[in-house]
Amino acid sequence: MIGVIFGLTLRQVIGRRSTLVLLAFSSLPVVISIVFRLNDPGVDPERWTARVLLGGLVVTTMLPVTALFFGTSVLGNEIEDGTATYLLTKPVPRWQILAAKLAVAWLLTATFVLASTLISGFVALEGSGSSIITGFAVAVVAGALAYSAVAVLLSIVTSRALIAGFVYVFLWEGVITGLFSGTRNFSIRHYCLSIADLIAGTRPFVFDADVSGEMAVALITAATLGATLLANRRLKEIEVKEPS
Repeated sequence: MIGVIFGLTLRQVIGRRSTLVLLAFSSLPVVISIVFRLNDPGVDPERWTARVLLGGLVVTTMLPVTALFFGTSVLGNEIEDGTATYLLTKPVPRWQILAAKLAVAWLLTATFVLASTLISGFVALEGSGSSIITGFAVAVVAGALAYSAVAVLLSIVTSRALIAGFVYVFLWEGVITGLFSGTRNFSIRHYCLSIADLIAGTRPFVFDADVSGEMAVALITAATLGATLLANRRLKEIEVKEPS
């Protein structure tokens, strides 16, 4: 049943106009990397790629925005317009519904962001700096799952899931963690940056994350599992009546 729900959800999401918009959005880092190479600004390409392109644009903006749009739409739209009733009243365990929906959000987010990471990184570094590209590639895949889990959870607990997600991304991760370094231990963005730094193993001049790599792996795992388990619990609590 998970496969059936997964396939139906995947077709529904891919067919939406917003998916095309996100596809265009995912090409932005590639365009910027091409401009960087053509302009030849005279800065260290590895430092620029790690800090500005991948760390500053892809992980900071593209990854959470993409995950929020996919994560809040795979289930939230159905709950909001009432069509989820036909799915939730079927004799299917709620965890299977959640697993299928989350898998779609993760797959689409990871595909869009990973492709952008690999292509833009390759262009900016002209094929070198493979450890940086590898580090950020692993980081965005892990981050895609964490952000998607949080987005799906938000879509279950509130009808303003997208707004709540943007508040977290741009207020908490963008402003609060910039003012208070201790809050970075509660930021998916900083978990991703630390994982990238751990795998890339670059010099601090090139890139240096604020959270230790090992701690980031543990925290992002805990955040993902916590959000998923809570989403499953809240989904079980939704009571629906058989459609007449």
